[in-house]
Amino acid sequence: MMSDFSRRMRMRGAALLALATVLTATAACGSGSADSARPGGAQGGKPDVTAAMYPLQWLAERVGGPDVTVTGLTKPGVEPHDLELSPLQVAGLEETSLVAYIKGVQPAVDEAVEQHAAGRGFDAAAAVKTLPAVAGDEHAEEEAHPGEEEHGHDLAYDPHLWLDPSRFATVATQLGEKLAAVDPAHAQGYKDRAAKTAADLTALDGELARGLSACGSKAIVTSHTAFGYLADRYGLHQIGVSGLDPDAEPSPARLAEVAKVSKQEKVTTIFTETLVSPKVAEVLAQEVGAKTAVLDPVESQPAGGDYLSAMRQNLTALQAALNCP
Repeated sequence: MMSDFSRRMRMRGAALLALATVLTATAACGSGSADSARPGGAQGGKPDVTAAMYPLQWLAERVGGPDVTVTGLTKPGVEPHDLELSPLQVAGLEETSLVAYIKGVQPAVDEAVEQHAAGRGFDAAAAVKTLPAVAGDEHAEEEAHPGEEEHGHDLAYDPHLWLDPSRFATVATQLGEKLAAVDPAHAQGYKDRAAKTAADLTALDGELARGLSACGSKAIVTSHTAFGYLADRYGLHQIGVSGLDPDAEPSPARLAEVAKVSKQEKVTTIFTETLVSPKVAEVLAQEVGAKTAVLDPVESQPAGGDYLSAMRQNLTALQAALNCP
């Protein structure tokens, strides 16, 4: 059965898409030369890349460099799962050369790409081997709390793949190939920058692996199960208070289960997030005698930093919580 969250998102998405279709048709009638102004999907001689959320925007800017114009759909400080596209944003997808997104995270984006950018979407989830929706949290299967349908799709996989730098490096490489195909005149530049970005991500992966290799504990309690890829990559055990949807309210039974497991695992830290209210985590921390700390899912641009710096701050927070040497 479709959740209220899913139903609301689909209704909003349908309304916006209908309005955007009217605006797009009107604009096309007025210009008469839209296609000639956008040869090969380029704007002003440069491909226009639309990124659905911050991690992909960061990647597109790194790989595209000076040869592309990157537009982000999700503003800083906005929870990506809650994104509602404006009619102008939807209409703009008609003009973009490439849309970088992760199917399942943002239902409005999924529908807009399908209807307005068919054949020009780059689904990062299709570039890597994904994990099941409850990866890293076996206790999540013990209760029917929000899971597969939270993002408006029958989603069987965890979409938070950017939290594994090794997978994200693969996405960078494939994005370089996509951009090279869109803009052959600058193909080598895209491939070179993709290789450099992949190398930086591989180096970050090594830092995380070394920093988390000999920790006294492996259990991390998180506000929602966004960290399955990080847990899987570095041998950690994720215990999510909520499922993949950060807005979902955990049931009393789920909170009791998490408290029980936290005590069994001797958890000292309950992790909150940058864009999610810490109230539930704070109550849980009091219950189990733990403190709280921030673990950033890097869904929005960090203040004064970027993806790489945020992941390194996550490493520092994890080392403190897990008694790592």
